[in-house]
Amino acid sequence: MRVLFWGTPEFATPALRALVGEGFEVCGVVTQPDRPVGRSRSTLQPSPVKLIAQDEGIPVLQPERPRGEDFLAELSGLEPDLSVVVAYGHILQKSVIDLPRQGTVNIHASLLPALRGAAPIQAAIRDGLDETGVTIMRMVPPLDAGPVILQARTPVLEDETYGELSLRLSELGALTLIEALSLVDLGGAREEPQDERFATYASKIDRAATWVDWNAPASHVSRLIRSLDPKPGALTMRNGMDVKLFGASLAPHGASVPAGRIQSIDEDGMVVACGEGAVRITVVQPAGKRRLSPNDWARGRGAAPGDDFESSPAIVS
Repeated sequence: MRVLFWGTPEFATPALRALVGEGFEVCGVVTQPDRPVGRSRSTLQPSPVKLIAQDEGIPVLQPERPRGEDFLAELSGLEPDLSVVVAYGHILQKSVIDLPRQGTVNIHASLLPALRGAAPIQAAIRDGLDETGVTIMRMVPPLDAGPVILQARTPVLEDETYGELSLRLSELGALTLIEALSLVDLGGAREEPQDERFATYASKIDRAATWVDWNAPASHVSRLIRSLDPKPGALTMRNGMDVKLFGASLAPHGASVPAGRIQSIDEDGMVVACGEGAVRITVVQPAGKRRLSPNDWARGRGAAPGDDFESSPAIVS
C-alpha cells in the first residue's frame, strides 16, 4: 500500500515512524512550510514531520495551502493508494480527500463523536473526563464527522498535563492506525457512522480560553492549568501584568482566604486560594521572563504571600 502522509507537529511523528517501521510504502509527506523562529525571526525551522521524512528519504511537499490544480497534479504524480492525516493543520478539500484510490483516513485524539475540533486533548483534561482515546476515521469534508474505522480507549490520569496525555495519545494513535490500515488492506474494516446526537466540540485554544477564573472551584482551576501545560500556559494577572502558570495540583485551603490570593510560597510551590479550595503551582512565567519556580520568583520580589492575582479581562463583566 502506497501511503501519502499528512502531518506537522510532534504529535504526528509516532504515526509516520510506525508506517515506515511496519513496511508501508510512504510515497510522500505533506507538511506545513518551515516557520521562522528566534527573536530575529531569521532562522527557518522545519516541522518535526519534515525532519523524519528527510531522514527516511521521503519526498516532502510544503504548500502554503493544500489546494489548486498544480498541487493536485503533484499529489497524483505520487500515485498514493491512501492518505493518512495526523494534525496536519489545514482542512482538506473534497478533491484532495478523494484523490487516493482508497481515500483518506485521519487520527483524531478523542473518542468521536465526542470532542470534534482542534483541541480535543486539552478539552478532555479541562472538562474532567475520566476516559479519552483515539479514533481512526474515514475523512469527509465536514469536520471530524466521517465514519469510524477503529477506536482505542485510555484513562485520563490524575494530575496529567496536556503534554503528558498528548504523548500517550500520539503513541496509542500510531498503534491503532497500523491495526486499522491492516483491516482496510485486508478488506475487513467495518466503518461505523457517527451518531450526531452525541457530537461535542473542542474549539481551538485562543487567548481568552487560557485565563484563570480564581472564583471557580480548585478542581476546575487545576484542570484548566494542566490542560494548557506545557503550552500555551494558563494566564492570570498580577499588578496589571500577565503571568503564566504551570504544574497545578490541589492543595489545602486556608480558612476565609479570598479567591486569587497567594497563601504561601515555598520550595514545594505556590498555593493560591480559589472559590472552593486551593491549587499548588510549581512553575510561573512572568511576562517577558523565563519560567521560574515560585520560590525564585518570590526571591526576585516578583510575588509574596498575601498578594492577589487579578481578575482577567476575559472574566470581568
